[in-house]
Amino acid sequence: MNFFLPLGKIYGDLLTLNGKKMASGRRREFDEDIALRNAMEVFWLKGYAGASLSDLTQSMGINKTSMYSAFGNKSALFVKATKHYIETEMLSHLKILQEAGVPLKKRLKNYMLSVVSMQCASEQPKGCFLVLCQSEIVTGGIPEDAAELLKKEDEMATQMFTNLFSRDPEAISLGLDKHAQTNALTIYTILKGTASMARSGVPASELHQVVDNALRGIGIN
Repeated sequence: MNFFLPLGKIYGDLLTLNGKKMASGRRREFDEDIALRNAMEVFWLKGYAGASLSDLTQSMGINKTSMYSAFGNKSALFVKATKHYIETEMLSHLKILQEAGVPLKKRLKNYMLSVVSMQCASEQPKGCFLVLCQSEIVTGGIPEDAAELLKKEDEMATQMFTNLFSRDPEAISLGLDKHAQTNALTIYTILKGTASMARSGVPASELHQVVDNALRGIGIN
């Protein structure tokens, strides 16, 4: 039985929020995927407010006219970059939680370590694109459509872990379903914390122990 069945729909809705999934248009003189990836890394490093149009176009290797033509204004580019981050950086981790025949502790630990490894990777900005930009929502500096996408992702992540603790047979046998929402919030809070610590330079090796402590804290020994 697939205890993550609602997850596909949640992610599908998330990636199609504010319009259809990105589709390729006419051929351009630059690689749109590479340009979008570079824009995503600028937002990942500097956040929405900190990323200037000059930062973005310079990293993308295009001028402002080409950026507007291919991706729209800064807000539209940010939405596309956010969806690109979810598709390319986050979805791969989810398969670990659904791996058949693997004990719950190992699935959760492997998932969390996979996320931490991504947060600490040296070939890209440290931390988490989503965590960094979600922290900007309270300032009102992020446009409404972009803020809505970030909020939806936040809700999806918490719901994903709640579904796990509520429906997974091993979680139920351990009594984790009785406090499913609290357990979900604990795991998600830890991963947001590791993102911040990774951004400040704490190595993955030190954050692995944090993962072990978190699992013990909710009753998975």
